[in-house]
Amino acid sequence: MTKVLIVDDDRLILATLAAGLRHAGYEVFEASSGEQALEQFSGIAPDLMVLDVRMGELSGLDVAERLQESQIPILFLTAYGDDKIVQNAIKYGAIGYLVKPIDVPQLIPVIETSLARAIELREQRAMEEHLRTALDQKRETSVAIGILMERHGMDSHQAFELMRQRARSQRRKMIEVAEEIVQAGHVLSCEGELTQKSL
Repeated sequence: MTKVLIVDDDRLILATLAAGLRHAGYEVFEASSGEQALEQFSGIAPDLMVLDVRMGELSGLDVAERLQESQIPILFLTAYGDDKIVQNAIKYGAIGYLVKPIDVPQLIPVIETSLARAIELREQRAMEEHLRTALDQKRETSVAIGILMERHGMDSHQAFELMRQRARSQRRKMIEVAEEIVQAGHVLSCEGELTQKSL
């Protein structure tokens, strides 16, 4: 069951939206202030947050800013179609933006679309992270191969094979062996620099 946290300081709107979404099959949690939303958030781990922009001491934008790292998909609600508010909402991870008054039949398709978009974004971020890791590993392996070539007079194929054999014999990943070689090369370079300075 999809978990939705609704945050609005207007109790009537909060109760109406919560009741309608429960009736539509969502597991709904309610908060009537930004502070209450932050208190509840970690215990609930909602799939999506419907968040009023203008509230008491802690605005919806303040809440979104504090939850940025969680990458929670947020639908913002506001009575104002202000461009600056829209820009800030986007900056803090808005996946959707609705101007009040809003009713449940209007809200449900937006929630479903937002959840689908949030999944796409998560997959995209995961792919980017995977590619970044792969590039970092390739870079580290290339540096290690260069170190072996320089220190042992090998060609790139020989250096790669030596690393591969070492990884296999020690039942380790190639990247671990590469990192070890790079670290050892760095230590030797530092020692060499110190020796030259002392001379």
